[in-house]
Amino acid sequence: MSPLFTVEGFRGEAAAAFEVADPGAEALRLLDPGVALDTLHWGRNYLYRARVDLRHGPLEVVVKQFRHGSRGARLRRRLSGDKAAKSWRIAHALAAAGFETPEPLLRLEAEAADGPSLYVTRFLPGRTELRYPLRARNAGEEAARFPGLDFGALIAAVARLARRLHDAGFWFRDFSVGNLLVDLEAAAAGAAPAIALVDLNRCRQLAAVSTRARMRDLARLPLDRAEDRDRLLQAYFGGSPPAGAALAYGATRAAFHGRHRLKRRLRGTLATLRSWLVPRGAHAHIPKPPAGAGARDKIVWDHLSDQPHSHAGRLERTLVRIADLPSHLRTWSALAGALPRIRRAYRELVAARGRAPFSWPAAGVGLRPDPRRPDELLAAFGELGLRRALLRLHPWQREHDAEEELARELAGRGVELAFTLPQSRELVRDPARWRAAVTELGERFLRYGRWVQIGQAINRSKWGIWNYDEYLELAAAAAEILRRIEPRVELAGPAVIDFELHVTAAVANRRHPTLRFDRLASLLYVDRRGAPENRQLGFDTVDKVTLAAAIAASARQIGRPASWISEVNWPLREGPHSPAGRAVAVDEETQADYLARYFLLAYGSGWVERIDWWQLAARGYGLADPQPDGGLRRRPALRALAALERRLAGTFCHGAAPAPAGARWLRFSRPDGSEVWAGWSLAGAVAARLPAPPARAFDRGGEPLAPPVGERVELLPSVRYFELAPGG
Repeated sequence: MSPLFTVEGFRGEAAAAFEVADPGAEALRLLDPGVALDTLHWGRNYLYRARVDLRHGPLEVVVKQFRHGSRGARLRRRLSGDKAAKSWRIAHALAAAGFETPEPLLRLEAEAADGPSLYVTRFLPGRTELRYPLRARNAGEEAARFPGLDFGALIAAVARLARRLHDAGFWFRDFSVGNLLVDLEAAAAGAAPAIALVDLNRCRQLAAVSTRARMRDLARLPLDRAEDRDRLLQAYFGGSPPAGAALAYGATRAAFHGRHRLKRRLRGTLATLRSWLVPRGAHAHIPKPPAGAGARDKIVWDHLSDQPHSHAGRLERTLVRIADLPSHLRTWSALAGALPRIRRAYRELVAARGRAPFSWPAAGVGLRPDPRRPDELLAAFGELGLRRALLRLHPWQREHDAEEELARELAGRGVELAFTLPQSRELVRDPARWRAAVTELGERFLRYGRWVQIGQAINRSKWGIWNYDEYLELAAAAAEILRRIEPRVELAGPAVIDFELHVTAAVANRRHPTLRFDRLASLLYVDRRGAPENRQLGFDTVDKVTLAAAIAASARQIGRPASWISEVNWPLREGPHSPAGRAVAVDEETQADYLARYFLLAYGSGWVERIDWWQLAARGYGLADPQPDGGLRRRPALRALAALERRLAGTFCHGAAPAPAGARWLRFSRPDGSEVWAGWSLAGAVAARLPAPPARAFDRGGEPLAPPVGERVELLPSVRYFELAPGG
């Protein structure tokens, strides 16, 4: 019998193998998604991998956190019991019957009806969800993505597992590809593939499982090929299926997948309607809004994604914008007057692309101090070899000693520092506090660097700006203070995020008696379009940065046609730490590819003088991943940025060179007459030709490649660098 415990409004149960001094305290710690080593799933419920320090050493575990914030979830909990408790009970029953499932270690159940519950198991390394090989199989990519894997044997093993479950009285009810973890390495070696069962809370233990229930389990498997479905039934029944079984399976499968497609369409429609009527829910770690706050002020800080979160619903936000209509009309009037000037400037800049070589700009990276790992942070920055850094200062903070210590250290290394001064709703509402904060920060930090961006993502109300009159007054006050403290300061704005350059153009052309920026600053994300070469409204990355430069060249509030991209990244699939939705998140290798290509495309246009990747160390999007032990795991993107800086520092860019279809070339020269060619493909391998055989070649991360024989080379989605000797 597992020991029971109670702790702070929860009751729980721990297995004997969960050898910690205080199971209750450890359970409360695991409730915080911030302890996650990585996120496995982030949706209605949370699933993440964490580390527990047992008496005999550390152990990696998987935490499933069931949420009960909605009325439906609370009702289901009251009628059918707690999901963590059901998972716990079924896991022990499956193990006793000889089935593999991750060892259950801990369960926790809130006494409050809307409280969460936890189910914690031992982590099974080296397992792959069945969804990935079957997805490749259905797409016809199984040979390339899973070479050596016998798909017939795999499907037969799944069928035999289902038959054993049903004969033992288990109706799984969610026998889907995400809940079957396969040892593919053993399967590829010819051994019988071991399959572990997870997500057990829907499983029922019955005296006998009916034929209808059996077919409902099998129907969940997405087998698009008829031969795979036949193999499934053959293995399940140990030969030819009984009369009518194939027909029953086919009808059940058609009904299930048809219902699933209809449900997805209805969910999308209902979600749109609901978003207007009910404020969207927030994840568990996000604080509740201040009591009695109005729509403008329902803003809190999300410490995991390092950005604000607004609890205001869509209808509330719309009503606020209607109330601010006079301000918005002034803004769009300014845009209308600026459009002819922007159009002329854009045409001139497009015509001038690639006419003359230019000095390749240095790359930059944003960072924040981390008191837990200051030496590791500086070591990672040193590995990048960058000469530029961006520090985000938080004017709402009371203490800035850690930021100043970091600024002092970087400036002492000769790094060119820039700063951003983001706003918060509290500071927008309290101009005196904003002025006092800007004064303090200016006096403390302008000795270390003279580039300052005023504001942050002003077109996102969660950052506290609801109309652009508010931003102009905020920026004007900051500009007056900073120029008084340091007359040589270089001020940038208006810091619009994403490809919403119509907002940039509108605000940069709003008349103001005192405000003037020295350069245009944009947080020019293109992640929602995937690869940086993809188009949005007809514009790819090169077109977007050219348009930004055209706005800077023609704007009333900008001093010169200089454009600074102060923030960009591609978010990773890391749940609550990711600053954007799951639909735009990528894996680490793709992030590294996109980083290198974005810098090459944007800088290669000739119209961007500075780009800062946000940020150096952060879960969910950073170049390095902070670890619980205080270290920093270097991601491929860090090596990609370091290699780009190392290969191209001190070169002159000659712009894009002719490339075969589906590929890109950028040509660079050095003062000694040697050249560097950076190339990549948009998908798959593409054969390309250089003007001479390269003397050296490097991959995206800076690792040497075997130099090709002759001028013909292969380009991949990962950038490659080819160096040609002087005179080549």
